[in-house]
Amino acid sequence: MLLRNSALTWMFLFLVISPAFFNPCTSQLDHRWASRKRQMREKVRKMFYHAYDNYLAHAFPHDELKPLTKSFTDSLSELGNLKLERLPQDYNGSALTLVESLSSLVILGNNTEFERAVLWLSENLTFNVDARINLFECNIRVLGGLVSAHILATDSTNRLVNSSYRNELLILAEDLGKRFLPAFNTPTGLPYAWINLKYGVMLNETTETSTSGCGSLILEMGALSRLTGDPIYEYAALRALRKLWSMRSSLNLFGTTLDVATGEWLEHSSGIGAGVDSFYEYLFKAHILFGKEEFWRMFHSAYLAVQKYFRHGPWYHEADMRTGKATYWQLTSLQAFWPGLQVLVGDIAAANSSHREFFHVWERFGVLPERYLLDHQMLHPTEKYYPLRPEFAESTFYLYQATKDSWYLDVGESIVNSLNLHTKVEGGYASVRDVTTMQLEDHQHSFFLAETCKYLYLLFDDSFLVNRNFIFTTEGHPLPVLSDWHERLPETYIPTNWTFAQGEKQPSRASAMSLQVCPATALNTWGQGDQQAESACHIPDARIDHRCLTEEECGVDSTTCRRRSCSMAGYCGLWLFI
Repeated sequence: MLLRNSALTWMFLFLVISPAFFNPCTSQLDHRWASRKRQMREKVRKMFYHAYDNYLAHAFPHDELKPLTKSFTDSLSELGNLKLERLPQDYNGSALTLVESLSSLVILGNNTEFERAVLWLSENLTFNVDARINLFECNIRVLGGLVSAHILATDSTNRLVNSSYRNELLILAEDLGKRFLPAFNTPTGLPYAWINLKYGVMLNETTETSTSGCGSLILEMGALSRLTGDPIYEYAALRALRKLWSMRSSLNLFGTTLDVATGEWLEHSSGIGAGVDSFYEYLFKAHILFGKEEFWRMFHSAYLAVQKYFRHGPWYHEADMRTGKATYWQLTSLQAFWPGLQVLVGDIAAANSSHREFFHVWERFGVLPERYLLDHQMLHPTEKYYPLRPEFAESTFYLYQATKDSWYLDVGESIVNSLNLHTKVEGGYASVRDVTTMQLEDHQHSFFLAETCKYLYLLFDDSFLVNRNFIFTTEGHPLPVLSDWHERLPETYIPTNWTFAQGEKQPSRASAMSLQVCPATALNTWGQGDQQAESACHIPDARIDHRCLTEEECGVDSTTCRRRSCSMAGYCGLWLFI
């Protein structure tokens, strides 16, 4: 048994993924939603199988479905390869969409199909192919899918009753992990973005990669090490992560692209979107999964920097990592994951604020465009597409789990209806090429089944999560939180993460996560009496007396998560209402 204070700490962290805990908003939930939730669950189930069945009929065992022409694309070698360079000639796919669908099949309760898929992959899948692949994409999609499915195939639920499963998925995962290792053979330990599965790093391979590409490997490779007992995979990912951390600016900010040979930044402008998004996500989730305080210290510093330099009201712009000065004022669809991460951190109010802004954009266009220019209030002229991305549905799921506010169910219903209205075709679900005309593109991405459908299903039916604790990878693959994966369970968090609620006798710990606020309720009216609650977004003013000469001396308010400003009289406060 864990010490009592450790148990309480982890309970707070896992409230978001353990719906059995009491929530003060639950009693306010309209009971009529129970019937609507069942109806919506079945709608999502039909969505998943319409996409899945068409993939099996027209694309399997190739990588992804082309729903308009009812054909296929061997896209694993194309992911991240915008210029479509060095494509293989004889590559016939790795059943990518099937691998991505494994955990979704389990969550939908289809153990029969899950078993059939596991057996096929066990007998047919091989990675000894002459294909140059993107390390990050292959890690989160294929390695993550195999590791997660192996865990689900071998847990105590006996899903594979009729099979003779002998850890074949784990054997495949380990084979893939070994093929990743040559990518880490660089002067810095930062991995190449591209690796040939059969021959390793190719001659004259580019040394350019993204922050996400070398900083978002620790969950899958760490889990592989825990399952195989071989620490080499986790060590490679951890060495790269530590090197990346050492490259942060004095403001604790990171650029988006860098050189793995020299360790120099190539792009200094950064935000929470493409190129860096999952780096932040994996710092915190790795802390939960592996129990290392090192990950928490990294995340906490990085998170405060994001709140200080990127946040403007409910939006997050981009800024120069060296100066903190704003560079690009734009919304990107990948940013929509951030409210979900904030739920895990405990910043419910801040998460709800941003989520609602994303929803307004979704309602305006019918789906979420890839890039929207905030300063001009217009779409980006070329990035008008919506490739069935899951991030907005993901954050909706997390916020509902944290609050039980039925408004998020309404949002989920709107997402489902939009997808069926705009993207459903006879041969599956197609990406949107232009959100202004709803012209479609002939591509059904594997993450539509791995994430979009999964998070929507869990929003309306979370029975899979009852009495279980899971961390979802950035590709939506569940990994269980196991005590024996932890080298050392932290007993406390550093003071800046926790609120000390002053009572009559002694301070007691409370986090924004534990207080479970309804979105419409202000933090200081949670029924806590005189107790004051602050969240992890809090940045104190530079001076105790709150005096200031410049804006830089003012921090971020503890209850609203809004940036404080310096008044004409020289005091920090919420003088500017955004």
